Amino acid sequence: MLGDSLGYAKDGLVGHWKRWILLIIATIIFPLMMGYTMEIWRGKKPAPEPEQWGTLFIDGLKLLVAAIIYAIPVILIILIFGGFAFFSAIRDAALSGNPDYFTTNIDALMPIMMAFMVGLLIAFIIAIIISLFSTIGFVRMARTGKFGEAFNFGAIVETIGKIGWGSYILALIILFIIAGIIWFILNLIAGIPYVGWIIWIILLPFLILFEARYICMVYESSGETSVQVPPA
Repeated sequence: MLGDSLGYAKDGLVGHWKRWILLIIATIIFPLMMGYTMEIWRGKKPAPEPEQWGTLFIDGLKLLVAAIIYAIPVILIILIFGGFAFFSAIRDAALSGNPDYFTTNIDALMPIMMAFMVGLLIAFIIAIIISLFSTIGFVRMARTGKFGEAFNFGAIVETIGKIGWGSYILALIILFIIAGIIWFILNLIAGIPYVGWIIWIILLPFLILFEARYICMVYESSGETSVQVPPA
């Protein structure tokens, strides 16, 4: 999967400079790139030309909305714990009557900060669990063209079962590690004065194509090369 995905990204960009330039533009207008990602998830090989920009943009918006819906539990947890920490700090400062409370009572703020950190940890764990379902859900949405398939949890669990939960989780861990290394390198490049951010934008489509193709192959390892959804 790694070799195929890296080759897919290389063959899709190197020597295809017009496509590369268009995808750089798409990364800036990010719904376009999200829509193009869905094209890759549909199993198109080699990398397709970025065409029908209106369709790509609409597909990208659908993916963005689906991602936001999946993120709601994580956002709520952060808001709840963050709000608790903030209002607890304000309450303690008000009760103390000390205008310099935050600078003279650092130790008193530690329990509040710890509560917020616990909230972040819980949110991180929930985000990992959600990503197990959202990854397959997004591919189903791409392949069926039906927004609701992103949340068809029965079908999502069935697909993961065909892949094998252990194999599926391991595949995502490998992707996380490799993508993390590439992101780290890109961020180092971005730190180069004046031209770093330009190089970063130029190379970003490579990472996106690699990740999209890898996820596509993980999905197809279930044996479901296509998704058949009965008519409503």
